[in-house]
This record gives sequence, structure tokens and C-alpha cells, in this order.
Amino acid sequence: MAKLQMSLKARALRYLSAREHSRMELARKLSRYAQEGDNVDTLLDALEAAKLLSQERFSESLVNRRSARFGNSRILSELKSHGIDADALTDIKLGLEQDESARAREVWLRKFGTVPDNANDRAKQMRFLMQRGFSNRAIRAAMRAVDNDED
Repeated sequence: MAKLQMSLKARALRYLSAREHSRMELARKLSRYAQEGDNVDTLLDALEAAKLLSQERFSESLVNRRSARFGNSRILSELKSHGIDADALTDIKLGLEQDESARAREVWLRKFGTVPDNANDRAKQMRFLMQRGFSNRAIRAAMRAVDNDED
């Protein structure tokens, strides 16, 4: 018995039911299955018109998933790679800046939990936070908060 081919719209709805996708990401996934006569852009336009595909929801979802582990620059670069427009990025950046140092401190506590004994350990911990995409300002504030907690 031949396996039934899933329509492009059904495949898109299946992807969207699992999690939010950006338009660019969903187009890339669907283009693999597009056959002659299928127009992926038209389908994506229809999904956006029906409010099943939303750039705002995708951005909010990605920020919520990543903010507990990563800093602003890492989150914003991931959003840019998904094709989110500059206006939306500005609004997201403003929202993320409010709690970046608190998030950096939480990430630091989960990873290390103890005050560094020497300058090498402190530098290692700061590099870890930098690799996670936290700004220098947030890292310094988080490390200051850790030093103050020990006193």
C-alpha cells in the first residue's frame, strides 16, 4: 500500500502545531516538499492572513525559550538569522535590557554557584557569560552582586 503524501498546508500546520516558526524557517522546511505547482510563498501569506503564522509570536516564543540561558546579543543575533525585521528587534531589545544582569547572575549561579577564588577563575567565569551573549555591563553587575552576596 502506497504511503499518502501529506499536503504542503498540512505539513505547515503540523510544524506550527509543534512550535512557533519564523516565516523564513517554515519556508525552508516546506520548500523541500514543494512539488510542481505548489507555491510556498502563497501558502505562507495565507497562513499569516489566518494568523497561524506570526512574526511577533515567534519572536516572543524564542525570547522566552532562550532568555533563561543566553544574553541579549545571542538572542538578538538568532532573531536576525530568522529574518525578524529591525523594528521588532528594537522593541525586543528594550524588553531584554531591563533584566539582563539578573539573568546573567542566574546563569552564573546555575553554572558556578561559588565566588571565584582568584583572578583566573573570575576571568573564566566572565568568559563563560560572554560566550552566552551577555553584555559587559550585565556581567560586571552580576559579578558585583555575587561579590556583595559573599560579604
